[in-house]
Amino acid sequence: MNAKAFLTGVAVAALLASGAQAQTTLKLGHVGDPGSLYEETANKFAECVNGAGVDVNVEVYGSSQLGNDQEMMQKLKLGQIAFSIPSSIMSSVHPTFGIFEMPYLIKNRDHMRKVRDGMSDVFVNAANEKGYALIGFWENGFRNVTNNVRPVNKPEDLKGIKLRTPKGEWRVKMFQSYGANPTPMAFSEVFTALKTGVIDGQENPLAQITSGKFQEVQKYLSMTGHVYSPAYLASSQKQWDGWSDEIKTAISDCAKQASDFAYDRSAELDQSLIDVVKEAGVEINEADKQAFIDASGTIYKDFGGQVEGGEKLIADIQALAD
Repeated sequence: MNAKAFLTGVAVAALLASGAQAQTTLKLGHVGDPGSLYEETANKFAECVNGAGVDVNVEVYGSSQLGNDQEMMQKLKLGQIAFSIPSSIMSSVHPTFGIFEMPYLIKNRDHMRKVRDGMSDVFVNAANEKGYALIGFWENGFRNVTNNVRPVNKPEDLKGIKLRTPKGEWRVKMFQSYGANPTPMAFSEVFTALKTGVIDGQENPLAQITSGKFQEVQKYLSMTGHVYSPAYLASSQKQWDGWSDEIKTAISDCAKQASDFAYDRSAELDQSLIDVVKEAGVEINEADKQAFIDASGTIYKDFGGQVEGGEKLIADIQALAD
């Protein structure tokens, strides 16, 4: 090879390298295990953004590889990751998000779509006050109780059961009011804690229960459907402000598409995952939801009285169920 050809080759290689480096990698972390709704939704979002023709590439890291929810929220602030998918932990970020800890508030996914489409600014602004950019409403799901003590049909059946909950103030208060012994714990620690008897049970949507393989270490699944938990696509406000309008548009559009996917996919999973739990030998019962609703008045009263604007927030969301 002559000198001219060599130098041309070097120049082309340098040009290709600089083009590759121009594309920014955005890390998305979440706590979902393989096969979880979190994983499917995050992958759908990444596929959409990566095919949008903008100079970013979203990389997904599940199974708490980038930390638990609390750690990832801190990493967002530090700019160490671009996105995470928090759920119940948001009630610890800003009191407004505690509204989604209110039992039986969200009636179905159509109701949640109306909240997303009609009231998103309430939650976007609340997150912004704490330095976070709330980009999308995704789904964790309708939560049910599993345990190794007894079937849970009414609130009194929870008495004395050591139940893992997320680190959310109002979820803890709710289960305390039902008589349980709520124990906040990171999702990644739950399987081992159930297997070793550190806790008796936990509460999660079916997609999280089965992807976490909790059916392998639990005797009873009680279909309480006590809380609907949104999940959120979150970043830091500082990072969001630093992205171009083109990138923001692509991310927002893909986040909305992923939201619709999550609602539809979760509805499908609710029908099929019951069989997965049943095949593992778990006893399944339908709980008396009215008994739980009747026992939930205090938690609504406390939220309305303690959280600024709480009563109006409850009323506004309930009105959208009509």
